[in-house]
Amino acid sequence: MSRAPTDGVRISVRVRPGARRDEVGGSWAAARGPALVVAVRARAVEGAANAAVVAALAAAFGVRRGNVEIVAGARGRDKVVAVRGDHAELTARLAQLMA
Repeated sequence: MSRAPTDGVRISVRVRPGARRDEVGGSWAAARGPALVVAVRARAVEGAANAAVVAALAAAFGVRRGNVEIVAGARGRDKVVAVRGDHAELTARLAQLMA
């Protein structure tokens, strides 16, 4: 995680499409460091999983969907997502979600 150019955070995310329910929480030991796990019911077809990831993260962080943007990895399971908002609040929430 690093500070985004605007206020907010950038988060490494590992997506699990086709899950039983939408869920955000836990960590994945990725090669570049820990990533937040996001499970979504949507399949990885025609951007459905990406839209579900944005919606799930917005709900988990308590921000509008417009404040969540996939900035890298749109075609894979490993993504980098920018979440705009108060840096301190988002960082604290991220720590809770990854615990």
